[in-house]
Amino acid sequence: MNTFNTMVRRAKRGDAEAFIGLIEACRMTLRRVALGYLRNDEDVADVMQDTILDAFEHISSLKKEEYFKTWIVRILINRCTKKYRSNQRKAYLEDYSEEAVSDVGKAEVEFREMLSVLPDDSRIIFQLYFGEQFSIKEIAQILEMNENTIKSRLHRGKEQLRVSLEGKALAAR
Repeated sequence: MNTFNTMVRRAKRGDAEAFIGLIEACRMTLRRVALGYLRNDEDVADVMQDTILDAFEHISSLKKEEYFKTWIVRILINRCTKKYRSNQRKAYLEDYSEEAVSDVGKAEVEFREMLSVLPDDSRIIFQLYFGEQFSIKEIAQILEMNENTIKSRLHRGKEQLRVSLEGKALAAR
């Protein structure tokens, strides 16, 4: 029996400790996905808090235990989208702070910077696929999209990244 699924069942019955364990197991995934959307630590903290509260309040609606991670990432993405839209009016772009670099590591920051050349709709797909190792099927479920759409955005995004990296390499010469 899968321990994770057992924790989900316990959390669905109201076991707060099991729910906390589930959140801890998913915390870094949630943070990385949120950072891919928002790039601001305060906004990320806000959406993560809202996501956790929503998940706790609605965990009884989760039909299959094995989809907990997909389900909570979907909640997070909905929260991120809402926050992103409200922030669009402010139209700000912040550079990654030194604190963020030490917090998530240099490789993580470089990964996000590399993805910044992609359009928003492809960036989250790349974050979920390459950053969090979700399958194409899982990403299609999370984003409520056709699997072929996910595949084509991955393909187009890879081409965009290749062109961008070649351009940077030429500029560095």
